[in-house]
Amino acid sequence: RNLLDMDTFSKSDPVVVLFVQGSGSSEWKEFGRTEVIDNTLNPDFVRKFVLDYYFEEKQNLRFDVGPLRSHGAVLGVQDFLGQAFVALGEVIGSQRGRLERALTGVPGKRCGTILLLAEELSNCRDIVTMQLCANKLDKKDFFGKSDPFLVFYRSNEDGTFTICHKTEVVKNTLNPVWQPFTIPVRALCNGDYDRTVKIDVYDWDRDGSHDFIGEFATSYRELSRAQSQFTVYEVLNPRKKCKKKKYVNSGTVTLLSFSVESEFTFVDYIRGGTQLNFTVAIDFTASNGMPSQPTSLHYASPYQLSAYALALKAVGEIIQDYDSDKLFPAYGFGAKVPPDGKISHQFPLNNNVDNPSCAGIEGVLESYLQSLRTVQLYGPTNFAPVINQVAGTAAQVTDGSQYHVLLIITDGVISDMLQTKEAIVTASALPMSIIIVGVGPAEFEAMEELDGDDVRVSSRGRYAERDIVQFVPFRDYVDDSGNQVLSMARLAKDVLAEIPEQLLSYMKTRDIKPRRADP
Repeated sequence: RNLLDMDTFSKSDPVVVLFVQGSGSSEWKEFGRTEVIDNTLNPDFVRKFVLDYYFEEKQNLRFDVGPLRSHGAVLGVQDFLGQAFVALGEVIGSQRGRLERALTGVPGKRCGTILLLAEELSNCRDIVTMQLCANKLDKKDFFGKSDPFLVFYRSNEDGTFTICHKTEVVKNTLNPVWQPFTIPVRALCNGDYDRTVKIDVYDWDRDGSHDFIGEFATSYRELSRAQSQFTVYEVLNPRKKCKKKKYVNSGTVTLLSFSVESEFTFVDYIRGGTQLNFTVAIDFTASNGMPSQPTSLHYASPYQLSAYALALKAVGEIIQDYDSDKLFPAYGFGAKVPPDGKISHQFPLNNNVDNPSCAGIEGVLESYLQSLRTVQLYGPTNFAPVINQVAGTAAQVTDGSQYHVLLIITDGVISDMLQTKEAIVTASALPMSIIIVGVGPAEFEAMEELDGDDVRVSSRGRYAERDIVQFVPFRDYVDDSGNQVLSMARLAKDVLAEIPEQLLSYMKTRDIKPRRADP
């Protein structure tokens, strides 16, 4: 509320960025961002942050407010609008779970306030798809018809309302038909089927000062009746109703369709028998340094594991809990291998071409250390062969009973970028995910490109079906005090965070439902 106005010719275009602090850490990490709302000093953001709440931990949060720049960076010194520090427990413990905190950080200026609302999510998993149209809406534009859009609000327990969805704008019509949209039931009504859902109808204006056409109220239960019949709502403008005796309405909105389906979780699939198959690929290129030298990234002292071994243990020890046979194929790439010294980009660490699987993570570590003594580190750094190897295995079983996770640990610049992109695009249609952990001090810009969070990976005009790659540099997770357990926990938490969503995205695109767990 009442944000600083930093723009010369219009109001600010604010976005809120949430940062969280890890337990026992002073470092802030970006957790997420709201959408940008143009030209306003009093924005109501639709995008929510879903946080796990631990009563026994101090969960520090930082909210930074400012405009988003064109290249995606956010909140420079000159356009910073303020920040607020708060503990999650403070918000939950405040009256009605609602906390207003002054924004600070711009010397000599009042920065306004930020209003935080915490509400425990119900475990309702249903997802609603609905489509609406309108008829004879009020004309708001001087030179043309209106440009209508809908805003949905969920009522809160204290009687206030929270935005939960906005439709697209349909240009220049008084009889719009909006695209079908999907929303979780918990976002619409928090699982309370009789809770009021308020819907406002607006006429979109370029400058952000959208004109109010009217409103109507309903509930999830009432909406759900439209599965068997059309439901028509009168759009009413209270101000017009008071002023004009002959006022009837500002148009009508019709619910054309309404369907509900259950959203399955990662746990549903695991309980239904889906197995995670873990494969490891380790970089044996010469840029790692001679394994016998303390400067080498492969060097293991008697007192601590190498960065490669740490990354392997961190990820593997969590994934192995979801793999019943605990047998993990493990490969090396970029080395000259005996007996003939040929360069290989997918040699089995256990030296068994017919069965490259190792027993447990300890078995993988043992084979990795043995390979360091028998192969010659060489080059180049090629990812495509091992990605294609795992993709070939994943393609054999696509019914949802098997999901493959490939961990690639590497020290640097990739040599076969085009082939790797092609391999990732092909693999994105298969039940698999790829984790890349970068070790050492190298710059990893190319890896960021493979991690399709911002721009989906493409090859020869084909785009990846899903985002299946997660890249992290190991140095970001190393504990300053040398605590390897903490380093591994931090790495595993981040590197595995996207796997459940990636598995769900595969199951959803193939319409694979979890098998019923045995009683």
